[in-house]
Amino acid sequence: MARILAFDYGTKRIGIAVTDPLQIIATGLDTVHPKDIIEYIKKYMLAESVEAFVLGDPKQMDGTDSDSKQHVKGFSTLLKKAFPTTPQHWVDERFTSKLAHQTIMQSGLKKMDRRDKDRVDTIAATIILQYFMETNRL
Repeated sequence: MARILAFDYGTKRIGIAVTDPLQIIATGLDTVHPKDIIEYIKKYMLAESVEAFVLGDPKQMDGTDSDSKQHVKGFSTLLKKAFPTTPQHWVDERFTSKLAHQTIMQSGLKKMDRRDKDRVDTIAATIILQYFMETNRL
């Protein structure tokens, strides 16, 4: 089987998570600047087989699209151009950043380490990927 990559898109950083080849475990992979993301994914896909992309779908509490949806749509378009045969799946990302902060708080990290925004974005991407995996199990 191939891996699945998930993205927590931000205009300053994109958190990336990945499954293991059997698609059982989601793990934080990296955080990349948006201008470098396509090249990063190309390099990654030279080494690993990727079956699909999962994107966090930014929504307001009432379920309507958030202001950042336009940026994620632009990212989705870039992915489609660069990787036209790789399917994309969207997952509601409400609460993922909050859950990421809670996870970090419970991890016992020092206060300075808990402020690491890269870590928050990577954990948010992992939560998005875990949710996708849980909702798509047979």
